Amino acid sequence: MHEQQLGFGIDIGGSGTKGALVNLHTGEFVGERIKFETPKPATPEAVAATAARIVKQAGWDGPVGITLPGVVRGSTMLTAANIDPSWLHTNIHEVFGAHLGDRPITFLNDADAAGLAEVAYGNPQAKSGAVIFLTLGTGIGSAFLVEGKLFPNTELGHLFVDGEEAEKLASSGVKKSLGLSYQEWAPRLEKVLSEYERLFNPTAFVIGGGISRKSARWLPLLHLATPIIPATLLNRAGIVGAALAAREPDYIAD
Repeated sequence: MHEQQLGFGIDIGGSGTKGALVNLHTGEFVGERIKFETPKPATPEAVAATAARIVKQAGWDGPVGITLPGVVRGSTMLTAANIDPSWLHTNIHEVFGAHLGDRPITFLNDADAAGLAEVAYGNPQAKSGAVIFLTLGTGIGSAFLVEGKLFPNTELGHLFVDGEEAEKLASSGVKKSLGLSYQEWAPRLEKVLSEYERLFNPTAFVIGGGISRKSARWLPLLHLATPIIPATLLNRAGIVGAALAAREPDYIAD
């Protein structure tokens, strides 16, 4: 396959760091996903070394896209709520460049990467209008997409709804920790989505994260004016979006 049809993405999570070669025409992995445990502590140096192991094992020498769990601007992370605080004071391009060599490296927020993947390869409604993409996991990640272009680094999971952070009210992590049924959890999610709807007036919500594969169990319990669409790429979205961003920076709005 021609190199321009391929990209490489790495998705850095709290427990695992995963990477794969991606066919950019189809959004499918080429070969197996490679996964290592995320180091503890997850310092930039330790994570960069893990990323380099993944790239070396794959035999890839082209551009690399990397997702990070926080706000990413240029060569720095502006938040580090779910990763080692030393990221806030580090030039991440220098650290990763020392491990990955002289190649283009693109960093972006993990939910932003998943949103880009959904636009490119998922439900067609994700690329039309003003769409709010949400990942429901341990927290709530978000991506704003306008006609398929990304407005990066939104943090809607930290927006306060009825005096509480949205992700502490309605993430799938909260559902699990409190032992809530779908019938008990859905009103919490509806309250959060209603506030997003009131503030931002999106044309659609697209909801990803592991819970999206069980959307038939909770989607009928939600009652909003805005259409709610389950995401289709599930747990490969971060890697695919990172690979796409590394090859196609035009997806990110100026």
